Amino acid sequence: QVQLVESGGGLVQAGGSLRLSCAASGRAFSLYDMGWFRQAPGKERESVATINWSGGNTYYADSVKGRFTISRENVKKTVYLQMNSLKPEDTAVYYCAARLAGTLDFGSWGQGTQVTVSS
Repeated sequence: QVQLVESGGGLVQAGGSLRLSCAASGRAFSLYDMGWFRQAPGKERESVATINWSGGNTYYADSVKGRFTISRENVKKTVYLQMNSLKPEDTAVYYCAARLAGTLDFGSWGQGTQVTVSS
């Protein structure tokens, strides 16, 4: 498995931007698809964006399409989430997760980073 550490969260005004980073250690990073998830208070965790092992395929939740961009640098063992045009409803704890390429379940998770968007 890989160990994941998120950073980059914080407080931002609506319309602003943040970039989240997730640094991985352990087994070969390029073997893993990566994802960003979020959980707001009182709500279930939801998938925000995913990127496959090579970076060639990405997925976005409808709520973030056109505003968020997921990317990765395999040499640096890091995945990013660039978040633009942030809205108060984007407020949540954001988690980075990893799954072996070709599998369904994300088995490795970071500790999460808080993103708060003020109106």
